[in-house]
Amino acid sequence: MYLVFLIIWIIFNEKLNLEILLFGLAISAAVFAFACKFMGYSIKKELHFYRKIPGLLRYVFVLVREILAANLNVCHLILSEEEEIDPALVQFQTDMETQAGRAFYANAITLTPGTITVSLEGDTYVVHCLDDSMAQGLSDAKTERMLHELEE
Repeated sequence: MYLVFLIIWIIFNEKLNLEILLFGLAISAAVFAFACKFMGYSIKKELHFYRKIPGLLRYVFVLVREILAANLNVCHLILSEEEEIDPALVQFQTDMETQAGRAFYANAITLTPGTITVSLEGDTYVVHCLDDSMAQGLSDAKTERMLHELEE
């Protein structure tokens, strides 16, 4: 959070020199101290977040790869005259522990072309798939496993 405050300070100043950097370090420290004291934030939480950054970057990379693969699959499905589109509603459960993890996975499903999360109640998802082939692997997807690892 401290680095985020400092980066925002530098961006808002539009230039970087020693005076702006030193003043930004002081202002960022003051805002970070305020967040720690009055908003329940701590340096321990900060370090825990920084340890998760490599996993978060891997998750984004895998999600983008899944989105691109789904784009190709949807294009093939639409442009192919031999295959018939067979939409399906799929219901499955997840073992995500936090509501945020469940919401992230629901958004990942919706971002992937050909699938839309219709409902998320508790740990039960209802997903509309453009074709039955897209429904396979929703309940044990790699993105779900990666999000589950990021939750811990």
